[in-house]
Amino acid sequence: MKKAFETLVAQYPFLKIFGNRYVLVLLFFTAWMLFLDNYSYLEHRVLNKEIEELEDNKKYYQDEIKKDNQNIKKLKNPGQVEKYAREKYYMKRDNEDIYIIEFEGEAPNEGAE
Repeated sequence: MKKAFETLVAQYPFLKIFGNRYVLVLLFFTAWMLFLDNYSYLEHRVLNKEIEELEDNKKYYQDEIKKDNQNIKKLKNPGQVEKYAREKYYMKRDNEDIYIIEFEGEAPNEGAE
């Protein structure tokens, strides 16, 4: 084994550094930490992607909470409650009729606000 290494070093002088045991230990440690350990670089990349996705979800839900709070403030006004009920649920007063006109090619707006 040693003779094979010596012939390789004779052909390729830059391989001489790999004859040092400290360099071998350092290379082993680096490979272990990058690929094999529980806290490896690859695992950190996966976790960082998950964190970014969760932060995006957090921002989305915070924006939705702001919109809902604005809608709640609007619905505290009785006039706005009546308007919302008429538009969303097609409610009417006792003495009036409601006609819903749908055009061809238009999708119904159920669930849309």
